[in-house]
Amino acid sequence: MKKLFETIGKWFINAMIYLEETAKLTLEITVAAFTPPFRFRYFIEQVEYIGIQSMMIAILTAIFTGAVMALQMAFSLKRFGADAFVANILSVSLVRELGPVLTGLMVGGRVGAGITAEVGSMQVTEQIDAIKALGADPVRELFVPKTLACMVVLPVLIVYADIIGNIAGMMVSVVELGVEPVYYMDQVFRILKISDFLGGVAKGIFFGLIIGVVGCYLGLKTKGGTVGVGMATTTSVVAIFLTILVADLFLTKLLMLLFQV
Repeated sequence: MKKLFETIGKWFINAMIYLEETAKLTLEITVAAFTPPFRFRYFIEQVEYIGIQSMMIAILTAIFTGAVMALQMAFSLKRFGADAFVANILSVSLVRELGPVLTGLMVGGRVGAGITAEVGSMQVTEQIDAIKALGADPVRELFVPKTLACMVVLPVLIVYADIIGNIAGMMVSVVELGVEPVYYMDQVFRILKISDFLGGVAKGIFFGLIIGVVGCYLGLKTKGGTVGVGMATTTSVVAIFLTILVADLFLTKLLMLLFQV
């Protein structure tokens, strides 16, 4: 029991340190983002790397998520004679939760690991110290463009995921239930509200912030050469996943209060 409580205590202390230091880094990034000079060229490069190269991952995730959800709902709801509500349930689930969260997790796993590996490699080879020695700010030069790119790109990918996921769900419903495509889409447009889309986009902005900040933070904390970079990259993926899932709970409750849904 003593070891158990010691482990829990250490985990809690580390979690509090993690929250404190990531909050400080978030504040530094925010201040640097709104003060000149701005690094537009590097920002555009990061948008291309994060957005365009992550689009296929987001699309594939949305296709199979929408298809599997529609298949499961068609099987389950058909037993109760409620198969007509597949479009309603699937569209709301995708737009509010599955689209933002799964896209955030997939992009976070790819992009967050890349950011941590890049920053971590610069840290262990003392390139970060060299930037500081030259009078430049690594937060402004490196962290701000990466984080802003994540915050801009992720909501766009979520919108794509919502649309494609619903199309995949419609195709499965047509095959499994014989639903007319026009009827399916009519149900989708009837049940969805603009607040549903706005909530998903808002989550994307916060998830992008989490991916950028956590990736940069753990890269900055990297020690121990190439072995340390590998460990930091693995830790980054796990930390981003857990942070997104925890943040999703609070964001969902906040959005429910704001939009009264």
